[in-house]
Amino acid sequence: MSKAATVYDVAERAGVSIATVSRVLRSPEAVRPATRERVHEAVSALGYVPSGSARGLAERRTGVLGLYFPGFDAAEDAPELDVLSPEGATAPPFTVVDEEREPAVSQGSMLFLDEVLRGAELEAWKQGFVLMVGVGRDDPDRSTVRDMAGRVDGLMVLARSVPDEVLARLARRIPVVVLSGPPRGDDYDHVTVSNAEAMGELTRHVLAQVGDGRIAFLAGPADSPDGEQRREGVVAALAQAGRAPNDLILLRGDFTRASGRRAAEDLLRGGEAPAALIAANDQMALGALDVLREAGIRVPEDVLVTGFDGIDAAAVSAPPLTTIRQPMIDLGRAAVQVLSRRLEHPDAAPVVARLPLQILLRESSLARG
Repeated sequence: MSKAATVYDVAERAGVSIATVSRVLRSPEAVRPATRERVHEAVSALGYVPSGSARGLAERRTGVLGLYFPGFDAAEDAPELDVLSPEGATAPPFTVVDEEREPAVSQGSMLFLDEVLRGAELEAWKQGFVLMVGVGRDDPDRSTVRDMAGRVDGLMVLARSVPDEVLARLARRIPVVVLSGPPRGDDYDHVTVSNAEAMGELTRHVLAQVGDGRIAFLAGPADSPDGEQRREGVVAALAQAGRAPNDLILLRGDFTRASGRRAAEDLLRGGEAPAALIAANDQMALGALDVLREAGIRVPEDVLVTGFDGIDAAAVSAPPLTTIRQPMIDLGRAAVQVLSRRLEHPDAAPVVARLPLQILLRESSLARG
C-alpha cells in the first residue's frame, strides 16, 4: 500500500495553506469558489481522506455516536454460517427449496431493533456523524458498552439494557440518551412511546370481541420497562371492565418467536385455550400463531391473537396480525437528534421525546365465527 496523503500534501498541490484546506473541507461556503475547486481537485487526485482521530484530538470530539442494545431480537433463530470452512468454500451457488415440503428458515426480517438501527444510521449520516453499534448479548459485565463509551461522543441505550450504576458512571463522561421505557426521575434524555395507554386501548378492543372470555397475556422479561408498561396497560383495562386480577393468565417470554412458541405450548398443555392471547411484541405473537395453527386452533374464530411493534412479518402472517405499530425508524432518528442537541447544549434541561403509536386492527382479532 502506498503512503496515505496528508493535509500538507493537499495544501502543497493546491497552492494554499493547511488552514484553507481545513476550511474548504469543513466550511466550504467560507472559501472562494476558485480556491474550493483547486482544493477539491487536489483531494481527488491524491485520494486524501481527513483523519478523524486527528480532528478529534483538536476538537475533543470523535464524530462518532454509539448505539447499544442487548441483541435479543431473533438471535437464536439465526441459522449457522461458516464461509471459511472447506464445506463453505465448496457450497453450491444456489439450491431449490419446495416450501410445500420443506419450509424455508425465517431470517426474522424487519424486526424492532433492525428498524431502530436503520433510523439511527439515517439520522447520524444526516447530522454528519458515524454510528458505532454495540450488541451486548452474553455480556454480563457490560464490557462492550464501557469500551464503546471511550470511543464515542455520546451514547444511545435501550432502557434497562445497562445496569443503573454502570449507566450513571458512563453519563459522567459522555451524554446518554435512553430509548424506550418511562423516565424514572433520572437526568438522562429519553425517547419513548405511550406503551400502557395504547395497550390498554387494544385490550378494550379485545374485550369487546370476547365478552367474558378469559384473556392470556404473553409478557416480556420482568426487567423490560416496555414489556412491563404493556402488561400494566392490559391489567388496567381489565380492571376498568370489572375483571378480577386473577382472571388474567400471565405468561412470560423473552421477545423472541421461539419463546412465543414455548409459551403457547405450555398454555395448551395446561388446558383449554383462552378466548384471546395478547402478546407484548409481534415476534412472540407470531410464535404463538405457529403453535395454535399446528394444534388446529383457529384464529380468530377460536382464539384472538394480538401483538405489538408493527414489524413487516405481522402484516403477512396467517391470519394478518392485529398489532400496535411503533414508529421504529423514527425512534432511532429521534434518539440521534436528541443526542446531537445534547452535544451542542450540554447544560440544557433533560428532554422526553414521546412519539405516537398506531393501533392496527387486522383479521387476527376480528370477525369471530
